[in-house]
Amino acid sequence: MANTADLVSFYDRDFRLTHCAATLKGVYGSVAAVGAAIWEIYPAFLLARHRDEFLRVFQGGPPANVDLSRSSGEAPRSVFVFSTANGVGIIESREQGGRSAAEEQEHVVLLHQATHDVLTGLQNRRRFGERLQQALAAIGGPRSKAALLQIDLDDFKAVNDTLGHGAGDTLLQLAAGRIRDALQEGESAYRYAGDEFAVIQLGKEQPAEAERLAGSLIDAFKQPFVINGIPVFVGSSIGIAFAPEHGTDGEQLMKAADIALYAAKTDGRGCARTFNRSMLLLLEQRENLRRSLRTALERGELYLEYQPLVRPPSSVVGFEALLRWRHPEIGIIPPSVFIPIAEGDGLMDEIGRWVIEEACRQALSWPASLTVAVNLSPAQFLSGSLTDTVAQIIDDVGIRAERLELEITETVLLEKTIDNIDTLNTLNVLGIRISLDDFGTYYSSLSYLKNFPFDTLKIDKYFIADLETDRKGQTIVRSIINLAHGLGISVTAEGVENSAQAKWLIKENCDCLQGHFLGRPLGAEAVGEFIQRSPLRMGRAMEETNGAG
Repeated sequence: MANTADLVSFYDRDFRLTHCAATLKGVYGSVAAVGAAIWEIYPAFLLARHRDEFLRVFQGGPPANVDLSRSSGEAPRSVFVFSTANGVGIIESREQGGRSAAEEQEHVVLLHQATHDVLTGLQNRRRFGERLQQALAAIGGPRSKAALLQIDLDDFKAVNDTLGHGAGDTLLQLAAGRIRDALQEGESAYRYAGDEFAVIQLGKEQPAEAERLAGSLIDAFKQPFVINGIPVFVGSSIGIAFAPEHGTDGEQLMKAADIALYAAKTDGRGCARTFNRSMLLLLEQRENLRRSLRTALERGELYLEYQPLVRPPSSVVGFEALLRWRHPEIGIIPPSVFIPIAEGDGLMDEIGRWVIEEACRQALSWPASLTVAVNLSPAQFLSGSLTDTVAQIIDDVGIRAERLELEITETVLLEKTIDNIDTLNTLNVLGIRISLDDFGTYYSSLSYLKNFPFDTLKIDKYFIADLETDRKGQTIVRSIINLAHGLGISVTAEGVENSAQAKWLIKENCDCLQGHFLGRPLGAEAVGEFIQRSPLRMGRAMEETNGAG
């Protein structure tokens, strides 16, 4: 825009000027100020014959040439009006041997292609860089601020990997539409890269307006996207930075927003965070963790704990293996922190293989009737080598296949692909038990239960937490248990924390219970003692359950 000789201007859906070429300002002077109404620059659009044609384009019609010279009395001139993602654009030409209408239209098409993302219709990264510099240059007094919101889609990769790139493209288009619908005057959206978007705010009261917009965007992404009849849940995480407070040039401001975005993802996703200086320290710590994680396995810093699985009234039937990391300097690092790093860096295949093998070797020291359950990450399941890896581990370790249960989440089963079915069927043929973890959250499509060979269904702890008092939760859990039993599938309830929850689940014939009430995660050396003491311990726990009112 700064370098073009064309009289180009862009207007939002409130007919207000958002940005224009320097040449337009040279012709119209102070009238061509950001926020000016289109009829202040082009009063001819107030006339009915021009207004109707303009509105037709504004409402999504094809581009149009409008001759303004007959109504203005000035030198012959015309404007080419075309729709944009956020409103309309205008290129004015004056009769000085300029382009023909066809040449003008071709020029506009080329300009639009150069500055807009083909897939989503939003302005592209190139335009983002230009607009960010313009926004920073427009900052004047001490109360004048520009806000940059950097938006990242949560769990987009899982959708892209499971449903395919076509569905991923559709999701990006739908996401762009929701972002566009949330915008108000003085706000412009861009597709920055991949599943990353950005919004620039100008002329707003900050930080209130940036926080309002961020809240609107997060709410907009809480509803599922429906792609090929499948409801897909993809949230948004947002990082916010302000100029000049957090940066006086584009690179500084983008870095600040990116750091805030990382903080939002670290805090659980589906939220917004505003940059502050302490976030730099967190980012540095994360990079240190990433470097340390690459050598954690060979240094023996990763280890497993085992949480008991109890079949009422008092039988321990197995343990779930839970991955832990003991950092030599920081101490215990929770899986919620390091597993996303491992998945992002492509380490989960190697770590996941170690977990399965280590859990199987440990299980050999238990009574032969006890099983061991291991969580699989989506990266492991979709790697293509899972069945060969598991078969080799079973042979090498010498454990019976039916003693191993692999837990997968619904995110890896978004599409009934041949590969997914083959993987599960092969594991089933090997004798491996398959568990569907966290059932009741995310997608919970009943087609999974029909099409895939599950042995166990695990009810997510979200539904167990207030089970004693929440009648809706009781109805849902009761329905899940009855549905699973009707399909010949066993049910495990996760997150059982007290005797009242255990009593209710036992009454509803839940097959297996797991949670701190029945046993906290144990180190490998403590499992043997727990097994020896388990009849007495479980008996006391069930006595407490029988006494719960």
